Amino acid sequence: MRNYFRELCVLAALFLMLILLAIFAPNFFELQPLQSRLTAAAPKLLLACGVALVIVAREIDISIGSLFALAGSGAAMAAAAGLSFPAAVAVALIIGLAGGAINGALVAGLRLPSIVVTLATMVIWREGLRLGQQGVFINLPPGTQWFGLSMAAGQGVVCGIAFGTLLLLALATRHLAAGRFIYAVGSDDEAARLAGISPRITRFFVFLLMGFLAGMGAVLNMVQSPQVDPNSGRGLELEAIAAAVVGGVAVTGGRGRLWGVLAGLLLLLCIGPALTYAGVRPYWEKAIQGGIILAAVVADGLRRQR
Repeated sequence: MRNYFRELCVLAALFLMLILLAIFAPNFFELQPLQSRLTAAAPKLLLACGVALVIVAREIDISIGSLFALAGSGAAMAAAAGLSFPAAVAVALIIGLAGGAINGALVAGLRLPSIVVTLATMVIWREGLRLGQQGVFINLPPGTQWFGLSMAAGQGVVCGIAFGTLLLLALATRHLAAGRFIYAVGSDDEAARLAGISPRITRFFVFLLMGFLAGMGAVLNMVQSPQVDPNSGRGLELEAIAAAVVGGVAVTGGRGRLWGVLAGLLLLLCIGPALTYAGVRPYWEKAIQGGIILAAVVADGLRRQR
């Protein structure tokens, strides 16, 4: 039970939040608005899973919001230029993989601090996209939205892809050697090396996976609207990191479960509607998220000292 203490605390807080919403804001549970919120959160779940594994490997990636926007805009421009939908998806994934490979090569290959590398790439990708698009929305061709399906069916596909990816990653990190390598490297580089694990290759792979998930998330975001905003992704890095840390991922690396990340994300998603129904200005949402991150980090530090 002690091994799951953080995750159980998050689930208890989520359950309490849902009870309060059921009492004071029963409209929150209306089917269509609730399904729309979950669908909008599906891309965030993929990014949160990716950044959770990066943190488990004792690194950080704050460029994911910019890479998310770059991959989504690239896929949208490919679709608008007449490429098929699968080709547009491939463009998003290639851009995501390329961005992840650049981060991984600089961090793992040159041993540069990940916070500095990803801060630089965040600015480069965001400003490059801003200069290229000038904030102009990209119109998508007919049949792209919701994968060409009805809205209800498309929402189901988006949520199914996100949850299925979470399931695969959770099983992989638990049962596959490559998944356990991430935890070994995050716990102790030297011990992992002596056990025959390459910390450099493992960290490069983690950043590559992060880029792939950013590309997937961009696709799931793209199909939810007839237009793509090149400024999308702003603040996503904060939400993803908050979901990971609140969900029990240790900022010192080597510990964390993806199911806890899902619970952390759902808890954070309830904050905005709760503030709205309580009559509090939505500007407080980011401040509360930051406070939750700080509280989770402090709790993790106190646990290490004990």
